[in-house]
Amino acid sequence: MENIRERLKYCTRIVVKVGTSTLTYDTGKLNLQRIERLVRVLSDFKNQGKDVILVTSGAISVGAAKLGPLHPPTSIAEKQAMAAIGQGILMHVYGKIFGEYGQTTAQVLLTKDIVDNLHTRKNACNTLNTLLSMNVIPVVNENDTVATEEIEFGDNDTLSAIVAALVDASLLILLSDIDGLYTCDPHRHDGAVLIPEVYDIDVHIESIADDKGTERGTGGMRTKIMAAKIAGGYGIPMAIINGNEPHNIYELIEGKDIGTVFIPDKNGKKESNAIC
Repeated sequence: MENIRERLKYCTRIVVKVGTSTLTYDTGKLNLQRIERLVRVLSDFKNQGKDVILVTSGAISVGAAKLGPLHPPTSIAEKQAMAAIGQGILMHVYGKIFGEYGQTTAQVLLTKDIVDNLHTRKNACNTLNTLLSMNVIPVVNENDTVATEEIEFGDNDTLSAIVAALVDASLLILLSDIDGLYTCDPHRHDGAVLIPEVYDIDVHIESIADDKGTERGTGGMRTKIMAAKIAGGYGIPMAIINGNEPHNIYELIEGKDIGTVFIPDKNGKKESNAIC
């Protein structure tokens, strides 16, 4: 059987999703050291000639941290306001650090209704692909400032899988706070065993995915499994690795035995811009 991890070396268009818990401290403020390491790794892949798209969370948390503990967001309007504050801070930091490594970034904010509509979905595809053709790194987030329950993705794991389909990515990487998918929750069970590869997302795999996210994040393992199903449906492999050390992305791309790799369905719609 072909070593699926060896094929990852040849991936030329990579979508990387980073969550709030990886980007921030418990205070909600940005973990600048970790962000700098992540940006350096992604810039290095860009220098190798790979297309890189970053899907980032964190806007609401960063906005709330900026205003301080006396302003915890509770209502939708307050969360939207925090996102408006935090998104600017987030993009300023990304732009500054990516710029120090000679990279140009562009902010792309999406909501579910954009993807659901054929005309606006094509516009999103065109914008993302044009940015990539111009050697720009798109930094994508859900548009939390205007998103409501009717038009939100709900979590950036799902968003990242949709983005991977929009740009016909060759690999989707989810950076998590654990090493990958385990047979049970490693935080609560000492006997948890890491599952290195998943070839079929069946009832058993879905049953072992805990839907509990972190206090500062919205997604848990269940949303990551859903992202793998979406990506796999378009023939895109997905990996979950520990994002606390961004250098792990090198290990994954080099074919090392790290994280969990979800092998796409051979019958997946692997066509150029299939979702468009």
